[in-house]
Amino acid sequence: MKIISDFFGGNIRTLSIENDTVHLDVDMRDSSGDWFYWAFAVEGAAGRTLHFVFPKNRVGYYGPAVSHDLSSWEWLGCTDGEDEFSYTFGKDEGRVYFAHHILYPEHRIDALCEEYGLQRGVLCKGRCGSDVPLLRFGDGKNVILLTARHHACESTGSYVLEGVIRGLCENGIKDISVFAVPFVDYDGYKNGDQGKNRRPYDHNRDYDSEIPSIYPETEAIKRIAKENDIRFAFDFHSPWHKGGGNDVVMIIQKASVDRLKRFGRLLEESLTEDALRYETKNDLAPGVDWNNPDSPTFAKYMMATAQAEMAFTLETAYFGEPNNVVSAKKCIELGKSFADAIKKYMEGDV
Repeated sequence: MKIISDFFGGNIRTLSIENDTVHLDVDMRDSSGDWFYWAFAVEGAAGRTLHFVFPKNRVGYYGPAVSHDLSSWEWLGCTDGEDEFSYTFGKDEGRVYFAHHILYPEHRIDALCEEYGLQRGVLCKGRCGSDVPLLRFGDGKNVILLTARHHACESTGSYVLEGVIRGLCENGIKDISVFAVPFVDYDGYKNGDQGKNRRPYDHNRDYDSEIPSIYPETEAIKRIAKENDIRFAFDFHSPWHKGGGNDVVMIIQKASVDRLKRFGRLLEESLTEDALRYETKNDLAPGVDWNNPDSPTFAKYMMATAQAEMAFTLETAYFGEPNNVVSAKKCIELGKSFADAIKKYMEGDV
């Protein structure tokens, strides 16, 4: 039996294997403090029941996300506690993937481009030398900038971003030009880094308007903002592990609160039955809890420096709540509803 992490997003440390009990923990790498992201695969365990144990709270409400192909994910649906779970492998079951939450495979972006005739370009060379993807479409005067994965592990935001792109392509918004960066920390996404709290600071704290960015990806995004009249800038994230506000979808308000409240109402009204639920009451106002409006974030930069009409972060839970469980389909539908709210906002529908 082997524990494997050499795949996109792989992150695990094997502490010990004792009979059928495997002790594991996250690999923090160059992130400071503590975070919770992990993803691994098991091979050679056909016919066995293995018990996986973490040293602290690392497992979500519905157990791990499980996949056999890194594309389709399902919740295991049960746990042995907040830091452990068991899995019985079928007699012919080969490699099985387990993750803290549903992962987002890069090939979805390529399929999206093929489906809608979009061109996958290059934002810049990433910090490790990779070509960081950039999608562009439309040639209108209303410029919309979409980003995800400022923190490498936050994949629910990727599904929402995909849904936004689908909605913008399908719902006939006129006179728009869209820049989309689906993986800001592209190398971290591929390598399976936490991304959050990367030393000396992470990508979403690399937007000081007074000094050059230390990451080429964020400097390239700032350049897009300088070369274009950005009207809307939206950044898609996932929050902390679980509990309280981390179990819902929420807009993180930095400024222009009245506009954000209006947009929130439009988003709430635009939700389809298949979408992950969003309620304006869960939005986080400036200065509340961890929301420091003065932090040098993407949203702060786009409002204060790029002078965008509206910019904010949307946080989408990893697990959700019992009546609002996260899935790829629901996150994508949330994104399509988000695009519909953009259309209504632009049309002046209040």
